[in-house]
Amino acid sequence: MGKWLGANKPPGADEWIGFLDQGVVLEGTLELAGTFRIDGTVKGIIRCKDRLIVGESARLEGEIESAIVSVAGRINGTVRGTNRVEILPSGVVEGEVDTPTLVIEAGGVLEGRCRMRADAKPEKAKNPLGMPEPVPGPAN
Repeated sequence: MGKWLGANKPPGADEWIGFLDQGVVLEGTLELAGTFRIDGTVKGIIRCKDRLIVGESARLEGEIESAIVSVAGRINGTVRGTNRVEILPSGVVEGEVDTPTLVIEAGGVLEGRCRMRADAKPEKAKNPLGMPEPVPGPAN
């Protein structure tokens, strides 16, 4: 099954643009504008502008990019979350994760590399002369 029609949306799916159900197999490129859920099998490239929900039965292989990626299934490949990547208790990511914010809940698995971009964190003030930092003393 693919995108729903009319009032048959799952609860809480008002902002969703669609989903791929169990049993659906897709190979290629998937470009998405809003929140999308995958419970099937996808091999290729997935680009989502909002939130990608990887359901428990989902099996993804390839390159995934989304503002927010929530993983309850299995991903083999590269995951880029421009805002956040969440690996839920049943989620498994094998490969590379690139995101400023990574959340791995108890039971979630990341097997591979994680890169959290430095530009997402405030920079510390640099000491141009390499002098030791002053130790604060008692206030007068």
